[in-house]
Amino acid sequence: MVLIAAGQLSSTSSLKKNGEVAVRLIERAVKANAKVLFLPEASDYIAKSQEFSKELAKHVDESPFVQAISSKLRQLSSAGVDLEVNVGVHEPSKEGNRVLNTSLWFNPRGEIVHRYQKVHLFDVEIPGGAIIKESQGVEPGNSVVAPFSSPAGNVGLAICYDLRFPEIALRLRTLGADILSFPSAFTQRTGAAHWHLLGRSRAIDTQCYVVMAAQTGGHVTSITDDSDAQGLAIEAPTRFSYGHTIIVDPWGTIIAEVSDIDPQAESICVADIDLEHLTKVRTNMPLWNQRRPDVFGYDV
Repeated sequence: MVLIAAGQLSSTSSLKKNGEVAVRLIERAVKANAKVLFLPEASDYIAKSQEFSKELAKHVDESPFVQAISSKLRQLSSAGVDLEVNVGVHEPSKEGNRVLNTSLWFNPRGEIVHRYQKVHLFDVEIPGGAIIKESQGVEPGNSVVAPFSSPAGNVGLAICYDLRFPEIALRLRTLGADILSFPSAFTQRTGAAHWHLLGRSRAIDTQCYVVMAAQTGGHVTSITDDSDAQGLAIEAPTRFSYGHTIIVDPWGTIIAEVSDIDPQAESICVADIDLEHLTKVRTNMPLWNQRRPDVFGYDV
């Protein structure tokens, strides 16, 4: 068994401030003896608008958020402590008119060794209600990243809205995933309705561990690193996330969850990844031997 941690935070639009929070969560994961830390989608920043997001997006070599994580992991590694980190960030698009929503994987030396670009984008228009068009500011990915080894098992990467599409989870399982990571920033309304249900469903569908590190609480979305450093007054939150970071086992049982007592608090939850338990679940219910691509015309 290998202990993992899933972190929860309430990102602002200050990459520097969010980097400081990420470092504190890394320290908490190390103190808990975790070998991998999973952090939410958009951990580097949450912006007030798509235009502001384009201004904030930094190449990983220039991002104070990414560099804070890299530096901390290098420091730990030099002291003999190894931790791997998965985190969701924004990156500039080569076209320049949109940003990339990506999930990065850091090795213990602080190097980015895997990257997944979000495939499914949150475009929703509710009659008489909210209109959210993620695709107007985010460039969609077009491929699945093959699962890769980690101290806890083979990891498959996805992001937030991908959780609603079983195909990507099934494909990652077929390619060898033991753990599925869905860093997220669910809205409070959709989270209250579907968060736990979707996480458990993907775990049961794939017989994988599912890790859902989540943004939480109210987000301050228009400050910059410069304005923050000058001590300007912090605005009231303008966007709210559901929280409830969870880790689900292959039987669909939620085995760890961050408390919602203080929705603004940065925190982690921890759980053991037990690959013997995973093998037992798959052996006792051999779904992958019983699938019928001959009937349905495709095999994900």
